[in-house]
Amino acid sequence: MSAAILLLSLTGLGLVAPPAHADGPGSGTPYVVTVGDSYISGEAGRWAGSSNDSEAPADALGAHAYHDNASHTAEQIPRCHRSLSAEAYIGGGVGGLNLACSGAKTTTGTGDYFKPGIDFYDDGAGNLGQAKMLQQFAAAHNVKQVVVSIGGNDFNFASIVTQCVQDFLLSPSWDPDYCKDDSSVVANFTSANITTVRARIATAFQNIRTAMRNAGYGDTAWSLVVQTYPSPIPSASGFRYSQSGFTRQSTGGCGFWNADADWANATALVTINNTVRAAIGQSGLANARLLELQSAFNGRRLCEKTVGLYEEVGLSSWTQPAAVDRTEWINQIRTVTTIGSNYFIQESLHPNYWAQLALRNCVRQTYTQNRGGTCTIAGTGLVNGEPRMTLS
Repeated sequence: MSAAILLLSLTGLGLVAPPAHADGPGSGTPYVVTVGDSYISGEAGRWAGSSNDSEAPADALGAHAYHDNASHTAEQIPRCHRSLSAEAYIGGGVGGLNLACSGAKTTTGTGDYFKPGIDFYDDGAGNLGQAKMLQQFAAAHNVKQVVVSIGGNDFNFASIVTQCVQDFLLSPSWDPDYCKDDSSVVANFTSANITTVRARIATAFQNIRTAMRNAGYGDTAWSLVVQTYPSPIPSASGFRYSQSGFTRQSTGGCGFWNADADWANATALVTINNTVRAAIGQSGLANARLLELQSAFNGRRLCEKTVGLYEEVGLSSWTQPAAVDRTEWINQIRTVTTIGSNYFIQESLHPNYWAQLALRNCVRQTYTQNRGGTCTIAGTGLVNGEPRMTLS
């Protein structure tokens, strides 16, 4: 008997292991990879609700919340804020990788902090765009699903919020200065700019497809899940603080005039999300699915009547069973008074610890059910440590 026949015989009997296959497209532990901006990176993921008395009641993850290196002692990219509660980590035998970065736009930025976009940027010194990072990872791992949140910063989300809060704080209630008609804000929502941003988002989606093709994947071997953006504040009638005086910002951290809050929900958010949806069609990706999140946090939004600060609802810790239902899922808008605390201004108006675990639940359902859909709150309490969510 030849050596080759003997080896085949022993392998068939289970006495000799077959040659190992390296992980890669279609082989090895399946992975979900997240790419994009702060609404998927995990920004604000340290905090489970808010308190103006102390940081302690809401501090769910502590000082290492954003440390994503191997030893969880530092950030791989400073200020990307990839939190430990981010939605990439769905578990159940599925690996998770978070490549998203707070502040990211569709294309890479190299200002005060490196902000990788969804492109193939490579400066030769180790700074890569997210598409390049995805390509490298996917070539050596079995990526089954890529989840993306992108476009908000191309509409200058942070600048819009800053302008709205400034207008609230610097004008009186009897003569309010609204941000919705400020030229710096309106410029983001012209037809020409919407068209430009839609094309950028479509290109970002195409870059993800190119990265996967370059890594050895056919278009049907993986799926792209595109997230829309959730509403972070209620409309005028839903606030628990009056717009007269300063308590809406000084206590609630939600300094928007009623008219601006209505505009934010009915116009700005709708325009941004419609642009994201339209970019899917423009990109031509046949394997893209939509995860609708616009109403995902309704009832738990910042300053909403149905929730409150810890001291307002009589709770003392995020670990109490009622905390997930009675505290906010969106982080307060912070100003320069944040200096000297553990809060970051960039955490303002982002999904917090509770919200990110809720989004993780939504992403898991898109993975296990192999589809997109609309994700909303399904009930009270926690199941396996996560809020109850449903994908419909």
